[in-house]
Amino acid sequence: MAILSFIALAAFSAAIYAAWLFHDMPDAGDLVDYHPATATRAYAWDGTLIGEFSQERRIFVPYDAIPKQTAQAFLAAEDHSFFKHGGVDVGGLGRAMAKNVLNLAQGRRLEGGSTITQQVAKNILLTSDATISRKLKEAILASQLEQTLTKERILELYLNEIWLGYRSYGVGAAAYNYFGKPVSDLTLAESAYLASLPKGPDNYHPIRRKKQAIARRNWVIDQMADLGWITRAQARAAQAEDLVVQAAPTRAQYRDADYFVEEVRRLALDMDELGKERLNAGGYYVRTTLDPRLQSAARLALMNGLEAYDRRHGWRGAWGHVTTLTGWEKEAKQRARPAERRSWRQAVVTSVAGGGVQVRTVDGNAGPLAAEDVAWARRGKGIGAGDLIFVAPNDKGGGFRLKQVPAVNGALVAMEPNSGRVLAMVGGYSFSLSSFNRATQAYRQPGSAFKPIVYAAALESGYTPASTVLDAPITLRGAGGQAWSPENYNKKYYGALTLRRGLELSRNTMTVRLAQGVGMTRISDLAVRMGVTNKMDKVLAMALGSGETTVFRMSAAYSSFLNGGRKVEPHLIELVEDRNGKVIWKADRRECPRCSAGFSGAESPRIPRTGAQLMDPITAYQITSMLEGVVLRGTATQAASLGKPLGGKTGTTNDYRSAWFMGFSPHMVVGVFIGFDDNRSLGEGETGSVAAVPIFVEFMGEALKDAPAEPFKAPANAKFAMVRGIREAFRPGTEPQVAVAPTEAVPGGPQPYSQVWQNGLTGAPNAGAAVAPPPPPPKKQDDLSDLF
Repeated sequence: MAILSFIALAAFSAAIYAAWLFHDMPDAGDLVDYHPATATRAYAWDGTLIGEFSQERRIFVPYDAIPKQTAQAFLAAEDHSFFKHGGVDVGGLGRAMAKNVLNLAQGRRLEGGSTITQQVAKNILLTSDATISRKLKEAILASQLEQTLTKERILELYLNEIWLGYRSYGVGAAAYNYFGKPVSDLTLAESAYLASLPKGPDNYHPIRRKKQAIARRNWVIDQMADLGWITRAQARAAQAEDLVVQAAPTRAQYRDADYFVEEVRRLALDMDELGKERLNAGGYYVRTTLDPRLQSAARLALMNGLEAYDRRHGWRGAWGHVTTLTGWEKEAKQRARPAERRSWRQAVVTSVAGGGVQVRTVDGNAGPLAAEDVAWARRGKGIGAGDLIFVAPNDKGGGFRLKQVPAVNGALVAMEPNSGRVLAMVGGYSFSLSSFNRATQAYRQPGSAFKPIVYAAALESGYTPASTVLDAPITLRGAGGQAWSPENYNKKYYGALTLRRGLELSRNTMTVRLAQGVGMTRISDLAVRMGVTNKMDKVLAMALGSGETTVFRMSAAYSSFLNGGRKVEPHLIELVEDRNGKVIWKADRRECPRCSAGFSGAESPRIPRTGAQLMDPITAYQITSMLEGVVLRGTATQAASLGKPLGGKTGTTNDYRSAWFMGFSPHMVVGVFIGFDDNRSLGEGETGSVAAVPIFVEFMGEALKDAPAEPFKAPANAKFAMVRGIREAFRPGTEPQVAVAPTEAVPGGPQPYSQVWQNGLTGAPNAGAAVAPPPPPPKKQDDLSDLF
């Protein structure tokens, strides 16, 4: 009776335990449509991988795309009878359970003995708790998985889910992070090394524990040979290979687009189709507008320009100091990094004697500093033994050049004006030092870079390029009675000037008078419609660029001058596809019902142009032509050295707080901004011409090096006439009948374009057109409140 009672009690206890065990058992059927969290990857327009967004760095690789030898390496290491058992290796599990009785009694961690199927059940459906109940659930779920999924699908899930260290989930990410290549390019030895990692990636770290890593890799290779999956000759050759990995895992080989990639991430987070959860786990494909060649050129040009400014303003001193040369390398590496300058090295000054300075870098190289850098340092804060500095190789004579990370910052944006595609974006000197994107987030006064919008509003209001406005001192009083007397930069005044000459020479007083005549309401409205700002106060100071905007917004606004006066919507993301290749978002929303049809010999589809018409195409071309004159005869003549048709406008704000240059070629707008993050002065004389134009010149020199010297295209209905030696465009009926002789006594007298650009515009003045008088001069005003 007692025995029966015991049996009944045991059966009842077992039933209760089974009920408890199964009450929260997950369903193996959930894995039929399971997709592991996969990184979203961003690519440049040419297919270059530029970044990944994920919480778990994983690249999903379908089973058919996994090399056979890679799969066999994992089977040899983890479960060589995988294709034979039904989910549980009874013999292996029995041996593990027997050992676990002892482990449990001694307080040790329980051993596995798990098959790959059991590991899939644990990794995806269960926790990693080392308990008897979890092992039982694992075995039950493994049997269910074998009945629900194919062996290939189970192995696919395993190879894409497994943690392999080095920030890698799955073999796809591990191949890139360890070896910098896709899984399809792995060698036998590399596959075997990855297969050695599931038991404990830290135990076989390829750098810190390289000896143990190679031993484990070679054991996997022996297992593959014992199973007959490779020959002994193949095994010996693979085991003879060294284990060489990347020094650190990297998301992409291309690393010049940090600011661009971060901006893409922010934009993607705001998309209704994505958001944080989908972006970081959905495995989306994001094609961006980035041109890697232009991006690298932009990054280098901005860094060089900021360093050039910084050097003009003196050596600020060493960033550290040591009192002993013993172990200085460790302290130097911990205290400072040379930003994104990959050729720079931390170094210590070992001696200062006889007018020379000797240094030693953290990688053991030694030599002298260039003499000009020694002189530069001594004019500044000085330099002495024990100082920690940055140096770069001296390409001109051996030794090293002294370097310092600039305190100033800036941004550069390159944009295609017809589509708004952002080809390059650099938001600062160093993303690692500051992720603040000065291209999109730094709102600053553009100064005279805003003036073309004032002139465009004037041309839209009836002025012509031949209209003249007085350049002379002016004093105005605001509503509060305070006097305002804007001045020209050079404190000189040239009398009556044509609109072209006033813009080329950036005359402030003339611009204010022009804004009086046009009215700030029209100027403000145009600026808002062009996207310079969302709202602008209707005060005359705004005509001189005292409002705030970004170089990104200004680049989009200048695009309208080149594309015929249309508004563009600048974008960094071209399209987004899900893991199945379905397009879920695209920037180009135009409808083209016939674009997918096969060729039939009929007329090609006509795709509508996008963007609201902001101004007359002739107005847009007139501004473009005037800004070309800024390069030929005005404040940006340095850019003429490139020998290509270029235009643009410099900008310098009060107290030299910001320096701008908004420049362009026929097919690209480039905006450059330089300024301190705290908006302090850049220093006397640091104008847009001095600080920003050289950056534009360096960038465009690379961007246009293989491009033909293509002229700016005029609208077909534009009429032309010679005005003071310049071939000007007019709206039909507004052009003068005869050429106007040059009479302006200003520096650098005008020349016909054909004498400057060999590929310049051609054509004769229009004959027989009626003479259009210039608009009436603005009425004299003393009270600004009457202007609006």
